[in-house]
Amino acid sequence: MPLPRFDPADYDAQLAAKVARLRADFAPFGLPEPAVFRSEPLHYRLRAEFRLWHREGRVDYAMFDPENPRQPVILDDFPAAAEPIHAAMPRLRALLCASEVLRKRIFQVEFLATLSGELMISLVYHRPLDEAWTTAARALAAELGAQIIGRSRGQKIVLERDWLLEDFEVDGLRRRYQQIEGSFTQPNGGVNRQMLAWARARVAGVGGDLLELYCGNGNFTLALAPCFERVLATELSKSSVHAARYNIALNDVANVTLVRMSSDEISDALAGGRAYTRLRDVDLAGYRFSTLFVDPPRSGLDPATVALARGFGRILYISCNPQTLRDNVAALSTTHAIEAAAAFDQFPYTHHLECGVMLRRRAD
Repeated sequence: MPLPRFDPADYDAQLAAKVARLRADFAPFGLPEPAVFRSEPLHYRLRAEFRLWHREGRVDYAMFDPENPRQPVILDDFPAAAEPIHAAMPRLRALLCASEVLRKRIFQVEFLATLSGELMISLVYHRPLDEAWTTAARALAAELGAQIIGRSRGQKIVLERDWLLEDFEVDGLRRRYQQIEGSFTQPNGGVNRQMLAWARARVAGVGGDLLELYCGNGNFTLALAPCFERVLATELSKSSVHAARYNIALNDVANVTLVRMSSDEISDALAGGRAYTRLRDVDLAGYRFSTLFVDPPRSGLDPATVALARGFGRILYISCNPQTLRDNVAALSTTHAIEAAAAFDQFPYTHHLECGVMLRRRAD
């Protein structure tokens, strides 16, 4: 797929085409009319990564078209970037060009921003970083008002901290999230807030307990927790578990238990499989799960997790890959029907579409 063209005049048409494809793909399963959640047409991406291209003593931002991967596309502007990133990009490029210490053998830059205005910049090099680099990087951090991280092979230099603190409200509920450098975070902050609000509306008044798989840093966990008596959340990534525990404490959420386990492990445990050390302090039998919430990777749910899902009255499923969602919905169609659906345009001007479904158990 070629690099996208960011033209707001194209936005409505490209979103309509993606939603039409979603309707067609899920028509065999009685898809209700999906709620459609738009993105801002510009300045929506809170994450951005670029190669740095050296030529004639300067560096430029570059991306590569998959159809011509050896030819860099030099970027003078990246209108998809959130405002903190968009404003910092030309300033950073000028400061790198003016500093041989910062410019020498740099090959990549990664930006992370928050809706609350914080910014982190990771500079990646093909050389060891020394005290001279650290001194120059501190001046760069002060000039840009950003957290600066330096990376090279086997080396990571953190000048102040390697995380940001996101802060926003959903349905009047204030939530704060630690976002660690290098860990997954939602790329489109505005659409993420809409996803959280839609998910909360789907489970309003349901009560009981929630089982959440793939909880990440607690993005959905903290928004959904007030809707349930108790939440058992699982995640495998160590850095995400660390961030989720921090976020649970930061937001003073008392009804969430977090365990570091994969989806197939918790599926096995709930099915009466082997005893897991990580569950030794968790009374699984004491939970009364009314709802399963999943936000899996692009590969979707594995067969063991699909089998687990069949036992739930409600399945709230957020997907970054409509095709694997379709496969999972097909596998669940004998026991569950789609009650509600949504399309979230996380990635404007691309073919990607985030979507959500609420599945309800069919009457016996």
